[in-house]
Amino acid sequence: MDTNKLKKFAIEARNRLKAGVAAKMLTLGFDRNGNVPEHLHPQLMQGGSLWNGQLQTESFYHQWNALYNRIKQKGIKEVYEEAAYTWFNRLVAIRILQKNGIIEPVLEYVDAARTPRIVDEARMGRMPQMQEAQRIRLLELLDDDARIKDQFAVLIAAYCHQSPILKACFGSVDDYTELLLPNDILTEGGFVDMLNHTEFITDTDFHSPELIGWLYQFYISERKDEVFAKKGKYTADEIPAATQIFTPNWIVKYMVQNTIGRIYLDNHPSAAAEFEPKWKYLVEPSSPTPKEAIYQFKELTELLTGDLACGSGHILNECFDLFYDLYIYEGYSRREAVENIFTYNLRGVDLDTRAKQLSQFALLLKACQKDHSFSDAHILPRVLNMPAPISQEKLSDSLNEFFQETPSSQIYKELKESFELMKDANSLGSIMKFNLSETTRFAISQTIDYWRNQSIVPEVVKGIMTSMGLMLLLTDKYAVLVMNPPYMGGGNMTPVLSDYVKRNYDEGKADLFSTFMLLAIDHLTNKGKYGMINMHSWMFLSSFEKLRCNMLDNYHIDSLLHLGARTFDELSGEVVQNAAYVITKVHQLSNKGIYYRLINGKNCGEKERMFLDAQTYHTDKTYYPNVEQNNYKKIPCCPIGYWVSNKEMDQFQEGTINDYAKPCKGIDTGENAFFLRLWHEINYRFLDSSEGKGMWVPYNKGGEFRRWYGNRDNVLRWNGSDAELSSRLSWVTKKPTLRNRNYWFKESFSWSSISTGLFSARYCPKGALFDNGGSSLFSSNLFLIGGLINSKVAMRYFEF
Repeated sequence: MDTNKLKKFAIEARNRLKAGVAAKMLTLGFDRNGNVPEHLHPQLMQGGSLWNGQLQTESFYHQWNALYNRIKQKGIKEVYEEAAYTWFNRLVAIRILQKNGIIEPVLEYVDAARTPRIVDEARMGRMPQMQEAQRIRLLELLDDDARIKDQFAVLIAAYCHQSPILKACFGSVDDYTELLLPNDILTEGGFVDMLNHTEFITDTDFHSPELIGWLYQFYISERKDEVFAKKGKYTADEIPAATQIFTPNWIVKYMVQNTIGRIYLDNHPSAAAEFEPKWKYLVEPSSPTPKEAIYQFKELTELLTGDLACGSGHILNECFDLFYDLYIYEGYSRREAVENIFTYNLRGVDLDTRAKQLSQFALLLKACQKDHSFSDAHILPRVLNMPAPISQEKLSDSLNEFFQETPSSQIYKELKESFELMKDANSLGSIMKFNLSETTRFAISQTIDYWRNQSIVPEVVKGIMTSMGLMLLLTDKYAVLVMNPPYMGGGNMTPVLSDYVKRNYDEGKADLFSTFMLLAIDHLTNKGKYGMINMHSWMFLSSFEKLRCNMLDNYHIDSLLHLGARTFDELSGEVVQNAAYVITKVHQLSNKGIYYRLINGKNCGEKERMFLDAQTYHTDKTYYPNVEQNNYKKIPCCPIGYWVSNKEMDQFQEGTINDYAKPCKGIDTGENAFFLRLWHEINYRFLDSSEGKGMWVPYNKGGEFRRWYGNRDNVLRWNGSDAELSSRLSWVTKKPTLRNRNYWFKESFSWSSISTGLFSARYCPKGALFDNGGSSLFSSNLFLIGGLINSKVAMRYFEF
């Protein structure tokens, strides 16, 4: 799959569709801000409507006003983004279904005039089912062959409503969206032309489950860039774009095979001969898993598996494939296998409605590839997004209608609290914690089953069922969870999200991905497993120390791929450093963890080859078996130093530099432009480098790589004391921070606090002050310590 071409296609399609929709809005009387002059509002007439001096159908009047109201509600930019994406995902989905032989090729051209087959069929009297008003309008349009685009707009909207898969996955096309089909949709080089004659997507790509995920990521990539460029806290509607990233397929296979696959083989050792040759990313444990640590099950239907940040469904698709193979191996028919997977095994949740739709579509496509009988969408995968909130004023009546009686006071109280929490669902997503008793869960489950078997379901009940289903899904216990959670530092979180995370996931509050690490443990059943890929910072940084210690004390790291940088395709624009791993919710096991050091791989493909080679040949400096996770506690802050030898770990028990020296941070002036100069910018006579009484004093501020001596470039405005620093008003600038006064003007070794290269420390004679960015070390054995920290021996330990 050529991701360069896919990216070019998705971005070009998005820009072309957006431009086409924006141009169409102008032709409908809207200006660039969404305003419309009074004389360009349509007038309803008997048998039709009048707009801009032209006779239109009555449906035009209603569609135009629906569009007008939507723009007033959401803003014009949001509406043309919605309309562009609506046409993108539905037309791409139709093309994928065509290429997989599930539907007729309705988009293909039948002549040189670029007439789509769906239009040609309608001209011969064969057309999709539609409402009578639409049919009458279409018949009027068919009288004029020049209005091919208008004919296509009516027909494709009706086709989307009629197609079971499209309607089930994407819902109905909003009535106004039909008005916004770009005028150039069928022109040479237009979007349908791109789909019909694309060189960007091959026939093989159209059969791949990865296609949908890549197209989605690339479609929103420019939106993602816009969000990142803004900086600061993300709004709720920016979170999906900011946190979406497509997981490389081999890493997904690693996570799925070592969770679902490993549990199955632990329960059915005789199946190893069947599956181990196929599951090439399966990691063999250092010794057999103790029986008391195995999640035991009798039927495959007991292996409830979830992805609570599922995106476009890549991980769920891989889970589907593995479960399907297991069901077939156990003698189930293809139809039984798919129905059981959708009913009992797979659950997904995502914050983004578009991602949820694509996830459902991808899974349903897989089902159809196994058995065409699923093309009627008679059963759907259980993938949910955040439902529309229900006001507390309407809640009582809604619950009465849902349960067909007044619920008990206990059930009402629990659900009232749950619906209050769901007001912030668009910000919180899967991390919401619902406090539901088993009594309430059972009542909800029984009632949902009842309504699913009814042919007529009231609209009020439909509205509340999604919320009830989400509550059940987020209070279930899972045998397996597999996720690539969103990455978002605490500083980017909305106030609502930040506050909720601090109150409910304190150990993981530093980032949203670490919040999901705690969420995974909360949702796992005892002895269950979760596989995850996220940023490797949790393995080392002090802000994750509590989370690490909790994990090391209470759970077991089965295996870990230390991926480092360049994990994701370079086209994703991501520069984060990653780790993928599998955790068992069980106290530490006798069989030790297995680690793979893949950080030196130049790209994702090379990391995969390194992993497979290590699997086969147990490559030195890549393959680390039998790692005892208790040993990490010997290192200060418990970093996951899996490559550290036992002898090196034991050295930490003998003491650290803190026992012989004082390393510390220095001053933050709060206003460097005022307080700092380079030494050659001042009159040298006013520089005091001995007693700190001059107008200026030497100031250590880090600098480039340099060992032993140097980088003495900066001087600090001093005027004989710190009085000016101390009194600087906070309203002028950031208030200064004056640290570690006891060490001012003493000789030291200084280094740059932030660096991507090797560590380098420099001797500084007495008479200087030091900065936060030029941290310094003081000791009665200064040259001995200084020599040590610049040595290769120290560098080895600093890695840990």
